[in-house]
Amino acid sequence: MRVTRVVTTTFTAAHGPLVLAAHGSVDPRAAAVTHAVAGRIRRLRPWLDVRPAFLEKAGPSLDDVLADLPAGVVVPFLLADAYHARVDIPAMIDASGSRGEQAIEQADVLGEDPALLSVVRLRLSEIGVSPESEGLGVLVVAVGTSNAAANARTSTVAHALSRGTRWAGAEVAFATGPQPSVADAADRLRARGARHLVIAPWFLAHGIITDRVANYASAQGIPMAEPLGSHNLVAATVLDRFDAATATSAQAA
Repeated sequence: MRVTRVVTTTFTAAHGPLVLAAHGSVDPRAAAVTHAVAGRIRRLRPWLDVRPAFLEKAGPSLDDVLADLPAGVVVPFLLADAYHARVDIPAMIDASGSRGEQAIEQADVLGEDPALLSVVRLRLSEIGVSPESEGLGVLVVAVGTSNAAANARTSTVAHALSRGTRWAGAEVAFATGPQPSVADAADRLRARGARHLVIAPWFLAHGIITDRVANYASAQGIPMAEPLGSHNLVAATVLDRFDAATATSAQAA
């Protein structure tokens, strides 16, 4: 069982709130997961001020949240270290006027954390998948990006998931952007001997893109697991990123 690190209230307060910065979507299910994870973080650390924010299409906006903060740590509620984490969020922090010792800092994205892989395994188990499922091909479907390095890191999820299993294999597919597409990855798995397939969404929440994947899955008769969603291991991963950022700041002081 994963245990989050505990820091003192003084140390946490000195760095200001944890700002959970999600992408944002017109689909309310996405914001609901962000708020639910923020609630889990508050229950794990009742003394920590946690403020959800969104880059676009939902409120409150990250710009508005940062405007009210003299200090804090922005944790990108994102899986890939791509454009939003590398460009959008830093630009919003700069625009907030953050300067000096009591500045607003940015933590790392959630990435391919082992805790999140555990949640994917849990979601797969909910639709009857086990490590002993022979002849199974697992399609790990993610959002693609123009950042090749970020896509390469996402592609490691499939190998990590299938390690130690009796599956025929696992492949990462991208619902948007680069290859392979979901259909291409499905063909690859069948060529490797997969007799049946399942889809594991590498998404934090449902939204327009996951609905598109679900429509494909339904048309092809492929079972699809739930996204990562709200889970204590997701909240713990956010806290790990927050702790790493505050520890780095303390060492630099």
